[in-house]
Amino acid sequence: MSVDAALRCSACGAATETWFLVGCDDDLFSQAPVVYLERYTENRRDTAGSSGLGTEQIDDLLERAQIAFDDHLGAGAMIYLRKIFEMTTSQAAEAVGIATVRSNGRRKSFRSLLEEVDADSHIIPSEFSSNGYKLFSELSEVIHGDSNEAEALNKYLPCRKLVLGIVNNIRNNQEMAQAIASLGWNGPSPLVSTEGATS
Repeated sequence: MSVDAALRCSACGAATETWFLVGCDDDLFSQAPVVYLERYTENRRDTAGSSGLGTEQIDDLLERAQIAFDDHLGAGAMIYLRKIFEMTTSQAAEAVGIATVRSNGRRKSFRSLLEEVDADSHIIPSEFSSNGYKLFSELSEVIHGDSNEAEALNKYLPCRKLVLGIVNNIRNNQEMAQAIASLGWNGPSPLVSTEGATS
């Protein structure tokens, strides 16, 4: 299990960000699991990430993913990629007025939300538009322990490229919508800005 925590020293009050990789000898969800600290990294960034959504948070998550990968923490890196995918999809839904919850107040399944958003705004690049949810499944399989760390590390770079493809596709859609609006043409509603995300 990957635990990302912002800690504060009780003596001096200094804050530090620490990432723990916790292992378990048995079932992590049992009543009294036996856990151990496998690895930790301190001060990966000067501060914990911003609480707001948008470009800064996407860049923050991308950086965290890369740091995890560089530290050979494949599952941790994939968690951040999945978070980016979920976050950008939710932002795109809100930007075009697609509800992220059902009529009973419960969140829509990610598959359902992704299909609605992509049908409306085409956030998945055409090169893998029929496999948008397959990317999410790939990221989730790693996170849920269906892959070992070596497999997760091998999958990280191609998954990162595909997630960045979605982020950049949304950014391009927004830039095109702004250009159309500036010319006074009727065009699609601009999606949430992810300008500044880099590979």
